[in-house]
Amino acid sequence: MTEFEMIAKTFQGLEEILAKELIELGANGVAIGNRMVSFKGDKALMYKANFHLRTAIRILKPFLHFKADSADEVYDICRKVDWEKYMDLSDSFAVDSVVYSEDFRHSKFVAYRVKDAIADYFREKYGKRPNVSVANPDLTFHIHISHDDCSLSLDSSGESLHKRGYRQEAMEAPLNEVLAAGMILMSGWDGKSDFVDPMCGSGTIPIEAALIAKNMAPGLFRSHFAFEKWKDFDRDLFEQIYNDDSAERDFEFSIKGYDKDPKAILTAKRNAKAAGLLDTIQFEQRDFKDFEPVKERTVIITNPPYGERLTDDNLLGLYEMIGERLKHALIGGEAWIISYHYECFDNIGLKPSAKIPLFNGALPCELRKYEIFDGRYNDFRGGDRRLKKDDLPTRRSSTLRHKARLAEKEEARKAEFIENTDNKDFKRERPARKPSDRKPFRKEGDKPFRKSEGTRSFRKDGDKPFRKSEGGKTFRKTEGAKPFRKSSSEGKPFRKSSGTGRPAAKKGFKKQ
Repeated sequence: MTEFEMIAKTFQGLEEILAKELIELGANGVAIGNRMVSFKGDKALMYKANFHLRTAIRILKPFLHFKADSADEVYDICRKVDWEKYMDLSDSFAVDSVVYSEDFRHSKFVAYRVKDAIADYFREKYGKRPNVSVANPDLTFHIHISHDDCSLSLDSSGESLHKRGYRQEAMEAPLNEVLAAGMILMSGWDGKSDFVDPMCGSGTIPIEAALIAKNMAPGLFRSHFAFEKWKDFDRDLFEQIYNDDSAERDFEFSIKGYDKDPKAILTAKRNAKAAGLLDTIQFEQRDFKDFEPVKERTVIITNPPYGERLTDDNLLGLYEMIGERLKHALIGGEAWIISYHYECFDNIGLKPSAKIPLFNGALPCELRKYEIFDGRYNDFRGGDRRLKKDDLPTRRSSTLRHKARLAEKEEARKAEFIENTDNKDFKRERPARKPSDRKPFRKEGDKPFRKSEGTRSFRKDGDKPFRKSEGGKTFRKTEGAKPFRKSSSEGKPFRKSSGTGRPAAKKGFKKQ
């Protein structure tokens, strides 16, 4: 079959894991971008990508690339597309848009113009237009604009691929399935040791771990994919891919999920049953503080509560308890913990061997790895064992996370300054300054001249400085003004300026 271009979308931080998945699936020309991975393959690979990829949220098939500087120009070009190659008059459709351009200030307006182009194409040809459906369209077109580079794509996935189909219920703020699978794949856990999530909530992490351990496709539980409504859909080919379970394997170790909330355990069991994995995962109501020491090598991956307030003693106490339990009950194992606040990580009290920036929704988080060993850290490093970093993905710094942390530090600095400053009004108006060893002479109420690194002083922008003449005898305030001249007689005073550039009468101050 003919190969064509495709794009797999994902969350920021999971690009390299997704690229590795695509290579293992047989994709060609794999290239990593920002929250996406481009690749090439045939129709069978497109079906497999939707069915097997664990860290992709949708698969797009671009079919038109062009340049445009305005929404009207986008309309004119899209109006000429032969839309009957992709849809019929009876099909409903929707258009999504992503725009990174100063020329296109309203991404929704771009989407409206593409919709108008499709509707006008069919109206001119048949006198009717296809229906637009936002909730459940037969086809979804995607337009992406970066500066003046535009591309039109067909969405082959439909609903986001994180909606596996097994989740029957969810607790508050459940972890996204794609992020859960990405965390497990990052850890390198391959089903050859025990696995525990001591705060499992609705069971997302243990269920994704079981799917990985048994090598079951995450798309098994979905009711449909968008490509099933395409005009060139090959049902026989897709059924062959769907029914091929030759790669599945047996799992000989244990996967356990604990939570102190009995409702969470019931929810997790319902979801695991819908995935056909209830016999593979052991769910039990248990508080993390009662976590018992493990006898065999165990990997822990968990998503503790983040909390809404840093001053919450219970939240920080929770992370302190996590660190205590890990150190005393997970010797010889490793733990991966995702969280949002640095203060929470600090209260764990253990040295991480890896820090990987990730996003949980809009929150810039960090996934940290802790390798638990018996004895002192220096002894551990001096022995044959080493902290394992070779298999970790090379993480690019997250701009959003960096900005968020800078904002946090600035707020903390301001709060500390408020706390330590007696004069609150002064604090709000001016930042703290380092004391100067030498204070310049100035009139009461006047702003001081600030001394530069050399000998010249700096003044406010726009003011002209006093300049010393080459002979060292005169100072001038402005060009054309009469200079103050030093008296030839020893001890006679300089005359003080009145502030207008002219000498003041009578009063003066003596040279020392």
